[in-house]
Amino acid sequence: MPPIEPNEPAEPNEDPGYEVLDDWNDPQTFRPRGSDRLAWYVRLFLIVIATALTTVFSLAAWIRPYSDDGAAKTMETHTQLGLPKCNMVVATGKPCPACGMTTSFSLLIHGDVVASLKANWVGTLLGTFCLGLIPWAAVGAWRGRYLFVRSAEMLTTIAVITLMVLMISRWAYIWFLQ
Repeated sequence: MPPIEPNEPAEPNEDPGYEVLDDWNDPQTFRPRGSDRLAWYVRLFLIVIATALTTVFSLAAWIRPYSDDGAAKTMETHTQLGLPKCNMVVATGKPCPACGMTTSFSLLIHGDVVASLKANWVGTLLGTFCLGLIPWAAVGAWRGRYLFVRSAEMLTTIAVITLMVLMISRWAYIWFLQ
């Protein structure tokens, strides 16, 4: 059977597998049927993301990021969750790329943005991004469509690469220039 040209109708009663939209210049002229709304499992995953991030920030609010004298800590608040000290700090005396993230999240939730930036400025950026993800995921799950982005995969890829570059840059600065 020869291929069907986009402007030729399919055989009667034959589903071409795509719908033809009015605007021929639109790159999404041909899109699979039913692709307007997110699948149920994607919507469920968005709810899981919103719930998990809400739990993370609830724990960050529960943690006490200040020492007994009232000064903001810069590291090791994760030990309040029963986690061990950072192995890199124990072995080398210098922080790992993620050192100070929990403290930074906690200080951010407590409203101490300056101290959060001092603890780990990448953690402050990540915390702010994740705070924005909570309503984004919840509304996206409710509406069945992503907000402000065409592709969650592209958003995730860009966010992860940016986070890794920033964390390693901060870590390299601390290790080699301080």
